[in-house]
Amino acid sequence: MAGFHVMADARGMHVQPAVRRISTTDLWDALRLGAEDFWAKPSHYVFLCLIYPIVGLVLTRWTSGSNAIQLVYPLMSGFALVGPFAALGLYEISRRRELGMNTNWRHALDVRRSSALPSIAVIGVMLVALFLLWLFTAQSIYTSLFGGEPPASVGAFLRDVLTTSKGWTLILLGNAAGLVFAVVVLATTVVAFPLLLDRDVGAVSAIETSARAVMTNPLQMALWGLIVAVLLVIGSIPLFAGLAVVMPILGHATWHLYRKVVEPAHILPPRRPM
Repeated sequence: MAGFHVMADARGMHVQPAVRRISTTDLWDALRLGAEDFWAKPSHYVFLCLIYPIVGLVLTRWTSGSNAIQLVYPLMSGFALVGPFAALGLYEISRRRELGMNTNWRHALDVRRSSALPSIAVIGVMLVALFLLWLFTAQSIYTSLFGGEPPASVGAFLRDVLTTSKGWTLILLGNAAGLVFAVVVLATTVVAFPLLLDRDVGAVSAIETSARAVMTNPLQMALWGLIVAVLLVIGSIPLFAGLAVVMPILGHATWHLYRKVVEPAHILPPRRPM
């Protein structure tokens, strides 16, 4: 039971880590610390972080070649949905740097040895499912407005979206639906993965703790979500190349946000023999 556990910790217990109230200053401080982690030894992260712009370019080319231009924007914005899972290695590097341990990039793969790996995998699968559901939703909205025929070209698609009432409806409905997905991901995983790397509490507790962190700090977490969205958009504009910097900084910053929001574990002293 202790070797493979998902819903609870290794002892089968449902742990409820305490959460703190934070301020807007804490958000900017988390970003500052995340940037410090990245710039400390940025060469360590090049291998990991180039994955994101490469994947973005491949996805863009694939959708364009498949006459699915309407899915380019949903794919770009979908990075925010799978980002918490994709940044696992970055959380591990920040954790090791915090403890004064070796932060060579190969240690980012040490996540695979975590006792909480089953719980991490379950939440990761949940995010991938949400990402796919988001793409299905985006396609459904487009189809309901423009029919089943794909856009004839990029120019025709942009003209339809930007100069017609159907296009403006697509923009409004699409962004509204995307906001719902983003809120769900933020509320369920804002500190879930860092918590599981730090303390094996089980998937349910990790999701619940994220939800309590958002409910305790609604304005701050809303601002954090906005910051993440804006930075991802900025990083995506120059052919996704900016994600090579934006993603690692956000990943490291999320670790420090976790430290500010979640109370550390209290280690009970050993009992004295009777």
